[in-house]
Amino acid sequence: MSTLYDIALTTLAGDPATLADHRGKALLLVNVASKCGLTPQYAGLQRLQQRFAGRGFTVLGFPCNQFMGQEPGSAEEIQTFCSTTYGVDFPLFEKVEVNGAGRHPLFTELTRSADAEGEAGDVQWNFEKFLVSPQGEVVGRFRPRTEPEADEVVAAIEAQLPQGAPA
Repeated sequence: MSTLYDIALTTLAGDPATLADHRGKALLLVNVASKCGLTPQYAGLQRLQQRFAGRGFTVLGFPCNQFMGQEPGSAEEIQTFCSTTYGVDFPLFEKVEVNGAGRHPLFTELTRSADAEGEAGDVQWNFEKFLVSPQGEVVGRFRPRTEPEADEVVAAIEAQLPQGAPA
């Protein structure tokens, strides 16, 4: 049986990867875009990364250009924008499709998970967030307008931090 850890990914730098590279950590997977009204959420995502990285957590960003062409840049442009504008140091992956016939296999799996209202299915917009447990299970889904540092997101992350991780 394959798991989220087995799905082939490509980093923004073009290197092969999988979520297994982050096995044992709580993960927040987010479809991101540089030219969206929600783009300032990068700042909150980076603060979560800084706050919890030492406790077995990481944010993983997946650029997506499916929503009104709001991520038109090349890999280099995306990396430069994220690092210079928001100080992003969490891993970013190649541009993917999150909905439709070209949906990346990772998002095929992620979108089977329901949000707090019990709704599964397509990603609604940029900055939809999926929380994955250290065991590789999707345990939370937060829609785009939910801020990264919203109480419910932070509480869900804290509940998934590996036991024994330094406080």
